[in-house]
Amino acid sequence: MSRQTRRNSLHTWRGVEAFGCLNATLDVVLFTPAHVCAALLTLAPLLWAAFFPKQFVRGCGRIPRLAQPCAPALLALPYLMVALSSGSFRWFWLGVYALLPVILAVLLAHARDADPEQRGTWRDLFVLAVVGLAVDLRWFERAWPPHLSVFSKMLLLDAGIYDFLAIRRLDGVGFDLRVRLRDLATGARELAFYAPVAIVLGLGLGFLHLNPQPQWWRQAPFAFVFTFFFIAIPEELFFRGWLQNLLERRLGRTSALAFTAILFGLSHFNKRAAHFNWRYVLLATIAGVFYGRAWRQNRRVAASAFTHACVDTIWSLWLR
Repeated sequence: MSRQTRRNSLHTWRGVEAFGCLNATLDVVLFTPAHVCAALLTLAPLLWAAFFPKQFVRGCGRIPRLAQPCAPALLALPYLMVALSSGSFRWFWLGVYALLPVILAVLLAHARDADPEQRGTWRDLFVLAVVGLAVDLRWFERAWPPHLSVFSKMLLLDAGIYDFLAIRRLDGVGFDLRVRLRDLATGARELAFYAPVAIVLGLGLGFLHLNPQPQWWRQAPFAFVFTFFFIAIPEELFFRGWLQNLLERRLGRTSALAFTAILFGLSHFNKRAAHFNWRYVLLATIAGVFYGRAWRQNRRVAASAFTHACVDTIWSLWLR
């Protein structure tokens, strides 16, 4: 594989390749009612929790206590709709999507009862490890038709949102997408700090290459919105709202920031690369420091997601 081929293969869920996958997905979804229903069911928990966080927790709290861990089994419905309409149904995957979210919810229910001070337990870290590895290593993408594997990532995100916010009742997450001016100010500040470091280091290492996309000004708004909701929000909620949040209670602010940034960097080792991409890992680790700073300023996922989305948009449209 040539250097140019490897370099162009680095954009997983990012940049023009990501937008192309989304367009292909939309072509299918727009003409398949089952896909539309599945997409709405998948987005509903995320949007409810993001824009009506108190109502989300209060509404989930009305579910009988014994039934609360079983509620995530409903996440199997989007898989069932897509699989039956596309002829890709497998009982195994139905079982995975019906049972795994329930198992994770049971673990976090035990964590809630065993750790009311919310200092974090092995159960919390186990759930994070399962969700993180499943997304990063694409364990469940084979369950979905081509171009619809985004469902795998979003359903795992839904499971995490329900488990940590409604079952575990983890505080300080900051998952509220009613964006405030201070979120934008904080995110812009960290972008201004990180961008010069990333550009100089990336160009020096040969990882970044100045290559503005034709008519980038037309692509930029869509690129930012897509990246914000489908890349930045899931990753920032996981790494900052859940992981860094929990680690701070055990390790302290500085150590938690550094450790989370390292894990964030390592999660990029295999992004469409045939080898361990240490340049990507290094730049992602440094980015993780600034994303973590943005989140912990006011403990707001929207702030770090803004920085994250700006970085990825600039990368995909100008430095590909």
